[in-house]
Amino acid sequence: GRMREAGEDPLYVARRLVRFASEDVGLADPNALVQAVAAYQASHMIGMPECNVVLAQCVAYLARAPKSNALYEAYGKVKEDIMNTVNEGVPLHLRNAPTDLMKNVGYGKGYQYNPNSKEPVEQDYLPESLKGRKYLFGV
Repeated sequence: GRMREAGEDPLYVARRLVRFASEDVGLADPNALVQAVAAYQASHMIGMPECNVVLAQCVAYLARAPKSNALYEAYGKVKEDIMNTVNEGVPLHLRNAPTDLMKNVGYGKGYQYNPNSKEPVEQDYLPESLKGRKYLFGV
């Protein structure tokens, strides 16, 4: 409210709410991002002064939502690994093999398509240097 009444651009406020929904609420309430994006779009569509109540509704929703910054922290770990490890390619078994040559090299060999399995699939998705690395916990 203070930002809006001080003349801050409503779309700036709405963008900050979108970031807050993802960074601070995150997977604790995935609908928070839906609410924030809807508030941004509604603010863009109807403009001032009508969008003030839209922004206020979003703020109230986000304030009441459970919080989790697990995604934010996980992405920080991903970024750190990107900066500090070798840039390995996608493991061969995960690669598409549209040509015979690619099939002969081993592209797609042993790949297990999760939706076709009734049980959890045990399969590596990370390159060798990151094997066993976990990024997202407690969600």
